[in-house]
Amino acid sequence: MSEASIFTKIINGEIPCHKVYEDDRTFAFLDIHPITPGHVLVVPKQQVGFVWDLTDEDYHALMETVRKIGKKLREVFPEKDRVGVMIEGLDVADHAHVKVFAFDAGGEYRHIPDMNTEPDHAVLAEIAKKLAF
Repeated sequence: MSEASIFTKIINGEIPCHKVYEDDRTFAFLDIHPITPGHVLVVPKQQVGFVWDLTDEDYHALMETVRKIGKKLREVFPEKDRVGVMIEGLDVADHAHVKVFAFDAGGEYRHIPDMNTEPDHAVLAEIAKKLAF
């Protein structure tokens, strides 16, 4: 891939985000158009189009970060019954990513956020503080 994805630009600090976690191989930040409050995107630092194209090491690091985020979401949102994980590659097809979010019912899990609404960065910043490692 020759052109940097929006996620690569976020990782490189070219685009601001509400970061909650970072290590040598992965980066996690809040989605500005969340499925539910606290919706986190976990991305590998290596830009690849599909999760299945990651090296074994990067794949395992990605999924370990997903697990850490899932556990943290359960702590921060104890009123939610579940933590969902979604890999679909529809919104940003040129950089593999995993969506992790707390939810109660199937309708919440399948909720499609309105991408035209203006993000509430004050609320996002507050949630990021609670989720940050």
